[in-house]
Amino acid sequence: MIYLLRHGETVWNTLGRFQGQKDSPLTTQGIEQADFVAEVLHRELAGDLRSFEMQVSPLGRTRETACRVQRLLPLVSTEDARLMEVTVGSWDGMTKFEIDAEYPGALQGSDIFNWYFKSPDGESFEDACDRAKAWFTMVQRPTVAISHGLFGRIMRGVYAGLSKREMLELPVPQDGLYRLHEGEISYIDG
Repeated sequence: MIYLLRHGETVWNTLGRFQGQKDSPLTTQGIEQADFVAEVLHRELAGDLRSFEMQVSPLGRTRETACRVQRLLPLVSTEDARLMEVTVGSWDGMTKFEIDAEYPGALQGSDIFNWYFKSPDGESFEDACDRAKAWFTMVQRPTVAISHGLFGRIMRGVYAGLSKREMLELPVPQDGLYRLHEGEISYIDG
């Protein structure tokens, strides 16, 4: 069983910046979201804490979220770079407006879901899927995983066997979590 969480809202989320593998801190709302998800997870895992481990992307926003979770759940946490957000290379930290201004035409033909993979030096969709598959193959026991928006979509899509388009259209809430168990995915928000 895997519980998949996304980090709470960050300053750059509010500004429309795609963080990729750069970082910005959680906002006040992001801290509240992380605390809420910790409470939901605490109820979900009541009586079963000892069997779970926690794996966290090494980026600051996920580590900050993990610290909020650990206030209620005394889980041992390890960092795993395979849980990091998809990088858009030199576009990490930029808004779509900035990308369009600095790289004219680079986003041409893209839409709200597939522009991430237009970067000339970013991670490919296939490489991100391979990274998700590699992470899933090493999970040996019940796990709480704290990751990111786009990579969380890819993780759920790989788990469910979805197409690229289906994966990229999945929701990415910051105030709930997903349970992946026996081939099923359930959203839990309270």
